Amino acid sequence: MLDLSWLRGEVSDCYCLDDGRPGIDPEVAIRLMLAGLLIGIVHDRKLMREAEVNIAIRWFIGYGLHEKLPHHSSLTRIRQRWGEERFRKIFKRTVESCLKAKIATGEIVHIDSSLIRANVSWDSLVERHVADVLSENQTEEETEVERKGRQSGKYKKVCTTDPDATMATNARNRRLEPAYKQHAAVDDKVGVILDVAVTTGQTNEGEMIEPQVDEVKAITGIDIKTVTADAGYAYAKVYGALERRDIDALIPTKAEPSRSPVPLRRFRYDAKNDIVKCPRGKVLRPGNPVGHGRFFYARKRDCQRCSLASICVSKGRTSKGIVISHDYPALLRARRRRERWSKEDQQLYQRHRWRSEGFHGEAKTWHGLARAVRRGLANMKIQACLTAAAINLKRLAAALLALLLRWIVPCSPLAFLRSRRGTGFGVRAVPGPIAA
Repeated sequence: MLDLSWLRGEVSDCYCLDDGRPGIDPEVAIRLMLAGLLIGIVHDRKLMREAEVNIAIRWFIGYGLHEKLPHHSSLTRIRQRWGEERFRKIFKRTVESCLKAKIATGEIVHIDSSLIRANVSWDSLVERHVADVLSENQTEEETEVERKGRQSGKYKKVCTTDPDATMATNARNRRLEPAYKQHAAVDDKVGVILDVAVTTGQTNEGEMIEPQVDEVKAITGIDIKTVTADAGYAYAKVYGALERRDIDALIPTKAEPSRSPVPLRRFRYDAKNDIVKCPRGKVLRPGNPVGHGRFFYARKRDCQRCSLASICVSKGRTSKGIVISHDYPALLRARRRRERWSKEDQQLYQRHRWRSEGFHGEAKTWHGLARAVRRGLANMKIQACLTAAAINLKRLAAALLALLLRWIVPCSPLAFLRSRRGTGFGVRAVPGPIAA
C-alpha cells in the first residue's frame, strides 16, 4: 500500500556516499513523518518520544525494540535538504495508488480553500510605517508598480518573523490573523485528495481554481467532468475558464450587489453584436479595456433625454458607463442554470460540503493542520503535502479493510450456517426440554 522503494534514487543527489556519517534511510524518515501525522503528532521531539514506547510506530518504520531511533533534528534537516518538490512527489504517488485501487475516479472534483494560522505571535506584527518614508524616494516606475499591486487598508500589518504569512480572515466579524491558505481538490467517490496548493492568506480563491483544475488533470490523466465549489468562486472568469475546458461548473452564483438604483442586471449584453442595451433600449458601445473587462459607454445625448438619468448616471458624468467582464456571458449562463438545478445537482452540491469542507476539518482536527508547525511558505507546503498523503493512506487502508471484511464475513462459520438454512443439510436445532 505504501511503496517508497523509488525514494532512495530520487534523493540520492542530496547525500554523499564516501564522506560524512551514515544517513537515515529516506523511507524510514518519511514513514516517521507520516506516522506522526496519522496519530496527530506534528512536532518532531514529541514524535520521537512517542516512537520510543509505541510498538506500532516501530513496526511501521521497520525498527526493532532494541534499535536506536534517529535524532529528532535529523527530520528537520531532511525537510530542508529535500525541498518541497520531493514531498509533493510523495503525495502524488498516494494519488496514483488510490486511482489504481479504484477508490478515486477524478471525474467529479470538489474544490475549496481554508485558512491555516501561521506559527507566529501577535507581538511579531508591526505596521508599515517605513512605507511612507520609502515612497518619498521612489521613481515614477516604482510608484506605478506599487499602485497596481497595492493592498487594501486591512493589510496594514506585516509579520516580522514569518513574512510569507499575510493578514486574512474567513468572516467579516472576525479579526485578521497572520495565515496561509490551503486550496484542496477532493474526489467525489470516497474523498481522496487529488491536489493541494498553499498560498499566502490574502490570495483570492478565484485565482487558484484554474491552475488547480489543470494540475488535477495532469496528476490523474483523466478529463474532469464536473467541478463543484462554493459561492466564493462565483466569478465570471471562473465560469469562463471551466467552460473552455468543457467542465460542468456546479457553483452557486452570488447575488449581484446593488450599488446603484439602476443595477447592472438591468443592462442587457448582446454578445453577437458586442453591445449593451440600457433599460430604456439605448445602445452602449465598447470603449477602453480594463484589467478584467471593457468599458461600455452611452452617448451623451441619449442620457440627457432619459428620464432615469438622475439616478442612473454618476455624479460628475454626463453619460452612463459600465464595465462588462470578459466572461460575462458565461456568468449569465451560470445564473440561468442555477435556477434549473436538478435534484442530482443539489445532492452533488450537498456532498461538496462534507467532502471538501470535511477534509479541511479532518486535517485540522486529527492531523495538526489547524496551525502551521514551521515558518515559511516552503515549510507550509511540505506540511500540507504530507498531511494530504497521510489522509490518502487512510482512505486506502479503509478500502482494503472493507475488501477483507467482504471476504472474511461470507467465510465465517456463522455465515456458513445461515447460508445452509432450508437446504436440508444445515444443523438442526436442538429440541428444548419437554414440559411435564
